[in-house]
Amino acid sequence: MIVMTTETLTKDYEPLGLVRGSIIQSKHLGKDMAAGFKTLVGGELKGYTQMMNEARETAITRMTKQAEALGADAVIGMRFTSSSVMQGAAEVTCYGTAIKYK
Repeated sequence: MIVMTTETLTKDYEPLGLVRGSIIQSKHLGKDMAAGFKTLVGGELKGYTQMMNEARETAITRMTKQAEALGADAVIGMRFTSSSVMQGAAEVTCYGTAIKYK
């Protein structure tokens, strides 16, 4: 499955509709407490960086499965959004337009 951020293509295609994938993910209490201490001294919160990377990959996988179920060849205009659901947990959503090449 081709996933791209471009809005349009020069190749002729048929839009199949919006597809999306989302996940709400958190770290366990120990990692969350360690990150809290890290904020006191500054620096990268590697546990949260890893958590967000995993969440983005899961969201993309879920979105592409939805596109495949529609018979799509690609997803264009893909975007990510994220938001904090509660302390230590974030929602990551990706979305785009599923298309079928003519």
